[in-house]
Amino acid sequence: MHAPPRGLAYAIYYTVLAAIAVPVNLVAIVILSRGRCGLSRCVTWYLVSMAVADLLVIITAVILNRIPSIYFSASFLSITPVCSLSIALIYASRDSSVWLTVAFTFDRFVAICCQKLKTKYCIKKTAVVVTGMACSLGCLNSVPWYFIHEPIYIINNVPWYCKLKQIRYTSHIWTAFDWFHRILTPCTPFLLIILLNALTVRHILAASRGRRRFRAPGKGENQRDPEMESRRKSIVLVFAVSGSFILLRMTYVVQFFYERIANDYQIMGFSDPKFILQESGNMLQLLSCCTNTFIYAVTQSKFREELKNTVKYPLNVFGKLFK
Repeated sequence: MHAPPRGLAYAIYYTVLAAIAVPVNLVAIVILSRGRCGLSRCVTWYLVSMAVADLLVIITAVILNRIPSIYFSASFLSITPVCSLSIALIYASRDSSVWLTVAFTFDRFVAICCQKLKTKYCIKKTAVVVTGMACSLGCLNSVPWYFIHEPIYIINNVPWYCKLKQIRYTSHIWTAFDWFHRILTPCTPFLLIILLNALTVRHILAASRGRRRFRAPGKGENQRDPEMESRRKSIVLVFAVSGSFILLRMTYVVQFFYERIANDYQIMGFSDPKFILQESGNMLQLLSCCTNTFIYAVTQSKFREELKNTVKYPLNVFGKLFK
């Protein structure tokens, strides 16, 4: 993310993304924080934390990095120390967002599949500790990225822009760190989310068969089962969030493995297929930071209700003022 493009298409994309992602994440934070969506305090904490992390990704990666590099190529943000700090913050917020998604997926796995552990684990106190650990991991893992950049130009003793130091490609330590960082985020979360979802589906199918077998005879196949309906709602939410996470980050993971296996890092220009693959991965990865709010609106009826009330409130205020 340290060499943003300057093409018109990219300029439009990142501007529109910022214009959409910031308000939708703010709306999600406000609505979920009220606690009126019928979700447990534990789930609410995770969803609010994820929305905050996604908002920080948009601010650091799009508003403070991509857009200034396109529209203001020689701003204060282009000075090397500031640029290096910006890159480190991008990694910190992005990694925190990724691991919060894993934490939320694991929480729902425990809630559905581990009834004995559920009462002790699926509580707000545990959620606060887990989100703190996830964010701390993301921040610590991003610190080395601040020190791996050097200026492209030095004008009047002021270092400008950021490029990777040559040691990044020649040092075994940096190569090992790079592999560790990429495996830790997002490759390991990919595997964990797929595994947890597979185990959850298996458990739900087994429980559904068992409940159907013990259902009282003569009441018909269409008898309502509140427990299974509650589980279905929960699993729709977690599958939508984790499925979106996997689909929108798949290109980024493919691009990473291609570069490392082929040992091919050189990009010849905007039309280079490697550049297109790399930037597509970045664009889709950043897009994932504004999809969760739409997922909540589609899957949660009470969230939709609160969203309507939130939209209507300022309209009602303006209406009263004009009257």
